[in-house]
Amino acid sequence: MRIDILSLFPDMFDATLGQSIVGRAQDEGFLDIHVTDFRQYTTDKHRHVDDTPFGGGAGMLLQAQPIFDAMDAINKEVEGTYPKGRVILMDPAGRRFDQDYAMELAQEEHLTFICGHYEGYDERIRQLVTDEASLGDYVLTGGELAAMVMVDATVRFVPGVLGNMSSPMGDSFSNGLLEYPQYTRPADFRGMKVPEVLTSGNHEKIREWRMREALKRTLERRPDLLKTAKLSREQQIILQDLKLDLDPDAPK
Repeated sequence: MRIDILSLFPDMFDATLGQSIVGRAQDEGFLDIHVTDFRQYTTDKHRHVDDTPFGGGAGMLLQAQPIFDAMDAINKEVEGTYPKGRVILMDPAGRRFDQDYAMELAQEEHLTFICGHYEGYDERIRQLVTDEASLGDYVLTGGELAAMVMVDATVRFVPGVLGNMSSPMGDSFSNGLLEYPQYTRPADFRGMKVPEVLTSGNHEKIREWRMREALKRTLERRPDLLKTAKLSREQQIILQDLKLDLDPDAPK
C-alpha cells in the first residue's frame, strides 16, 4: 500500500510513522509512505498558501492552487504503479472514523490524506476528494494528528504489517464488541491470579470464557455497541444471561 500525506508540517510525521510497527512495515516493503509539504507548490512569491475568505469572515482559508498542484504531482508519480485510490480530507464535518472505516480503507492500494490548517479550506479543494473524515466532535489545530491516527489504525489491517492477521481481527470493535480480558505470566502476581480456565488447556472452555467476558465488558462499559453488533445465537443467549445477572427483574 502507498500512502501520501499532504501537510504544511511534514516533520510531525517522522516520530510517529517512522517508528515501531509502521516504521518496520515500511522497511519490509509492506507500506510506502510519502509526506509532501504542499507549500513547495505555491506560486505565491511569499510562499503563502492561505488567504482571506471572499465576503469577509474570521480566519484564513487554504488556497486551492497549492493543493491541486501537489495532487497533480502525486498522481503523475504514481501513474502506472498505483491507482489514484481514495483521497481523504481531514475535516471535523466528515465521516466519523472507526474500526470499520479503518478496515475499509485497508482494502485500498493507495490512500492520500490532505491535512488542513487555519480556519478551513477553499471549497473547490473538495472536488479532489473521495472522503471527508473526522476523529470526533472536536476541532484540532490541524489535520496532522487525525491523519496519523487514521494511518496507524488502517495499516494494521494491511496483510504483513502485523504478521498475524488474526491479531487485528480480535481487537476491540473489530467484531462489534470490546475485547475480553487478557493475561500473561506469572499466573499469580501479588495475589492476583489468572482465571483458572485460561490455564486449563481446555480450548472450548477458553473460547466460551472469552466470549462471555467480551459480552460482559461491552454490556458494562459500552452497551451502545450491542445495538448494532451482529451476535450469533450463542452470544445472544449469553447476553441474556448476563442481563439477568445484572437485573434479575428484567423481562426474560
